[in-house]
Amino acid sequence: MVQKLHRLRETPSQTAGPYVHIGCTPNFTGISAYGGDLGVSMKTGPVKGEEILITGAVHDGTGMALKDAMVEIWQADASGCFAGQPGADPDFTGWGRSPGDMDTGAFRFDTVRPGRVAWPDGRMQAPHITVWIVARGINVGLHTRIYFADEEAANAEDPILSRLEHRDRVPTLLAQRAANGEFRFDIHLQGPHETIFFDI
Repeated sequence: MVQKLHRLRETPSQTAGPYVHIGCTPNFTGISAYGGDLGVSMKTGPVKGEEILITGAVHDGTGMALKDAMVEIWQADASGCFAGQPGADPDFTGWGRSPGDMDTGAFRFDTVRPGRVAWPDGRMQAPHITVWIVARGINVGLHTRIYFADEEAANAEDPILSRLEHRDRVPTLLAQRAANGEFRFDIHLQGPHETIFFDI
């Protein structure tokens, strides 16, 4: 019989608070540590595929950009392989972290355009990037995805996008090309343009 240990209970979720940048991105706050913040650079050498820049901001229900949010991304490389998998690009980490700019709230990722990744049943997912958002007032980190608006055919076949019942909300997951090699993806926590978040 398993003994219940009432003294080792799960710690309740709490908001990230004003110290998330000090703990996760100390160099960004002016504290020199570790030789640089983790996740700032996703490229360790010449990478394969199309290099892109993703910018955006996290907005509250009134449309104001949060100035204390932190965003992390995880993605496949240009060939659809994740770091550590056979054939993965050895010069691409696939993981990045960006604090929001303290004046504008803007985040940015210098990355590569991801390739398509197989779904467990063999169907191919559209190129996408997994996103995790944390900020003061968010008790549990939020998960969403970035898809690319110019991948119409792949998006139409994607096992997740194709299941969305409210088709008018699909654009909340689409990054728009802003300039050559740059894509814009804004995250809205509430309101008429609320981003679709995943319960995972």
